[in-house]
Amino acid sequence: MPDARHESRKWRRTRPFWAGLLLILGGLELLLVPLSPLTILVSLGLGGIAAIGIGLALMAAGAFLWFLPHTRHYVSINALILSVLSFAATNLGGFLVGMGLGIAGSAMGFSWNPVREEEPLPDRGRNRTLAAALPVVLLAVLGRPVQQAPAPGSVTVPRSTPTITTTLFAPKGFLIAGVREVPSAGGPVKVMVLKMKSASLTDYRLTTHDGGNDMSLGADTLDLSGDVTLYLTKFSGCIEGVICLTFTPDGLPVPPVVPPFVFLTDVSADQALVTSDSIDTTGLTLGAT
Repeated sequence: MPDARHESRKWRRTRPFWAGLLLILGGLELLLVPLSPLTILVSLGLGGIAAIGIGLALMAAGAFLWFLPHTRHYVSINALILSVLSFAATNLGGFLVGMGLGIAGSAMGFSWNPVREEEPLPDRGRNRTLAAALPVVLLAVLGRPVQQAPAPGSVTVPRSTPTITTTLFAPKGFLIAGVREVPSAGGPVKVMVLKMKSASLTDYRLTTHDGGNDMSLGADTLDLSGDVTLYLTKFSGCIEGVICLTFTPDGLPVPPVVPPFVFLTDVSADQALVTSDSIDTTGLTLGAT
């Protein structure tokens, strides 16, 4: 079936296929180790539960690389963190096999670049068969569908968005992220919409830029809870304090799925609007320059 084989090759070359396959295999290995009959070597306690959770997460990451290749950077970073974490949280990362497959798949997924549409796909011969592990994709975990980003209602954002900085941003219960336009005094503004159950910010500082003297608001800690929604025109920070990235509505979009234990340090953002059911703060200060 030459046509089917050609379409299969074309599909594989438009996404980080082999990176996703390695992540799925690594997650499957981590998942099966605590379920194997090696009861003497493997503990099904906390390490076994962590292995099942990390294994399912890596398999889901592999599926994301296959079907949502534009999220490869964030998925690969999160998969790399999970793979390294599996060494301490599980049975030595599936006796190093699952961890090694996860690290290799993460590196391949992060470094993959899409083929431009105008460039013809090279023909590497017809004797290459489909990978034998393709049925594994049926075991991949399908997350809930990404909902439409919520609208800010009748609130109009300021003409010049304030700048916020914080040394630590820890979201909890991250639900969705999207890009939309919101009204402002100077016309529609494209923003990134981040929705979560709660968020904790340390050494928080907000500075306005509406002309004249800049007003500032600071707090030692700022805790948002209950249907938290952030509208940002720019967002930069260091994931786990290691990998520093900048997100914009027209550039790097925020991933729709974020592991619950991820935090960011040295955060700087242009905040158009924030809504929350409650705000709890300590060390609140006001100032002007």
